[in-house]
Amino acid sequence: MENLKRAKLMLAIVALGLLLSGVTIWPATWELEILVDSLWGPGPAGGVMHGFILKVIEAIDHVGAEYPFLFYAGDWLAFAMIVLAILFYGARRDPVRNIWIVQCGLIMCVLVPILAAICVPLRGLPLRWFWVDTAFAPAAGIPLWIALRDIRRAEKQRGGY
Repeated sequence: MENLKRAKLMLAIVALGLLLSGVTIWPATWELEILVDSLWGPGPAGGVMHGFILKVIEAIDHVGAEYPFLFYAGDWLAFAMIVLAILFYGARRDPVRNIWIVQCGLIMCVLVPILAAICVPLRGLPLRWFWVDTAFAPAAGIPLWIALRDIRRAEKQRGGY
């Protein structure tokens, strides 16, 4: 049953990542300001990424002041991430029976780069943003793959499901 212990740990890691991704949507401006201060300090943009992040902060502030209702989409995105965290954490109860959740998560990880490849140029984002977004796929995919492998081993030990 060592396999199921590790599978449960991997599911908890994915759930925690989703939860943190969800709740960090709300303080985005504050987080970006900390990032800018930590990497570049105060002052004008010192490069493409620095300039882009400063532009994002300015846009968030402007939209928040003029069109705060647009942030409602982000509220629902955060909610979806939190719900997915609950789903993956809940799969820990019986990973063998809930293997479909792990498989679904792996499919979502495959779809992340596809969505990023479509939306990054469509929204006029710097190409680097594709790599930032795509990094989430292996960050979740690796622990999910480990969990899937361990669940299948546990299933074989049980003699199938």
